[in-house]
Parts: sequence; structure tokens; C-alpha cells
Amino acid sequence: MKIEVKKIGNSTGLILPKELLARLQLKQGDFLFVTESEGGLKLVPHDPTFECGMEIARKAMRTYRNALRELAK
Repeated sequence: MKIEVKKIGNSTGLILPKELLARLQLKQGDFLFVTESEGGLKLVPHDPTFECGMEIARKAMRTYRNALRELAK
């Protein structure tokens, strides 16, 4: 899919086609996160750093499930 870089007011932006927005389930005001890779740029609708942190938290919750259950009482 080809996307053009355009001048928008005093800024520069990308106009994403309607089909791409629908496929990514994005709407106006949502954020995309950019990560640089060997082959170029990757745009994702979620923060990869947050995902990494959540995976660490999930692992900790599995490990300490019983202790957390007791603390919740």
C-alpha cells in the first residue's frame, strides 16, 4: 500500500486510507507507535514497550498468584 507524505497546515503528515484504518481498527484521535527495524519502519496501534511490561506483570501474577489472592482478602 502506497501512502503519500503531505503538508497539513504547518506540519507534515500521512493520510491513511479508509481500508487500512478499518483493518487496524483505528479512528480519528487514536495513536500509532513507530518502531524502526532493519527493513524500515513499523507502525502498530499499540505500544510495544507497554506490551513487554504487561508480559512481565502477567508472569509475576502467575508466579505469585497465591500470595496476591491472600493480599486481596
